[in-house]
Amino acid sequence: MPPAQLHRAIEDQLGSGWRDKLVSFDEEPLAAASIGQVHRAVYAPKVNGEESGGTLDVCMKIQYPGVARSIHSDIDNLMRLVSLTDLIPRGLFVEHAVKVAKEELTLECDYEYEKRSQLRMAEYLRDDPHWNVPDVIEDLCSKGVLTTTFAPGMAIDKASELPQEERDYIGTELLRITLRELFEFRFMQTDPNFANFLYDSPTRQLTLIDFGAAKDFPKQFVDDYLRMVVACAEGDRQGLVDASVALGFLSGDEPEVLIDAHCEAGFQVGRPFAAEGSYDFAKNRDMTRRVAGLGKVMLKHRLTPPPQDAYSLHRKLSGSFLACMRIGARVPARDMLREMHANYTFGAVEGAGGGEQQEAAAVA
Repeated sequence: MPPAQLHRAIEDQLGSGWRDKLVSFDEEPLAAASIGQVHRAVYAPKVNGEESGGTLDVCMKIQYPGVARSIHSDIDNLMRLVSLTDLIPRGLFVEHAVKVAKEELTLECDYEYEKRSQLRMAEYLRDDPHWNVPDVIEDLCSKGVLTTTFAPGMAIDKASELPQEERDYIGTELLRITLRELFEFRFMQTDPNFANFLYDSPTRQLTLIDFGAAKDFPKQFVDDYLRMVVACAEGDRQGLVDASVALGFLSGDEPEVLIDAHCEAGFQVGRPFAAEGSYDFAKNRDMTRRVAGLGKVMLKHRLTPPPQDAYSLHRKLSGSFLACMRIGARVPARDMLREMHANYTFGAVEGAGGGEQQEAAAVA
């Protein structure tokens, strides 16, 4: 945005006195994306109406005016164009994917939702020594502006030149937080953009940012998904099929060729959790190629769309794997799954009464 438009956009959201709260504001964006841009600034907080004397380096994310209103019409226009080409395979269930995309993009345009999600994740990770979530500056937030403290660090894909031990640390903590988000918090930041995961080498501190795509996962979905991951790790074909039917990936009426491809894809993706010791992602970069080849069979024979919760989840999981491949990390993924499974309670829902059956939790 040109400076004049940028200032109007901020004033519309925060009022005419927004600039008085800042010592400085960088007109040049630090980053820009499809729905907004980020600017660095220095904030002068007040205590009881008086300046505290201290300052904070902050980042202000400003949404482009009108972008929230245009999302649905833009996607609908794209879908009309795509439908004329008849190039989309039936097994892609594109209407279902578009419905999910609309819902997710609508949330991403609501910076008040993102603020609440960021505060929530910060609470979950409050005692985690490895991960940081930037503080929210409530005084400079609205539905179209989100201001947080600045976090130093490189995007994790830039860590490929660091020593092997450091890369292993980054990959291990990235996969660990992904598992915690799903199986412990049931609440996940689902945008796997490498720039959303920062690493500060001098302090070995990792930072998680951008919570516009954060979402909750139902307890039953997480129960069945953990069963599916364990089945993939153990090479348990029937367990994988049963969990896939329970989740809605399969209807139970698919032809054998689809079942074979689905299970083989699951076993390929489960390889990090099947390997004893540390899994070397650098030596297994063919995973995406293998799964993509099986995808052609699944698109041809699939009878039902993936469950709605799977779209964002698989985006995050694949992003975590790709990041580990990019930096060449060696990760004890099987040990992490063992620990997560051993500490997981199946069937129990927070606030529910007694009587739930706890499934035995042990990965061989």
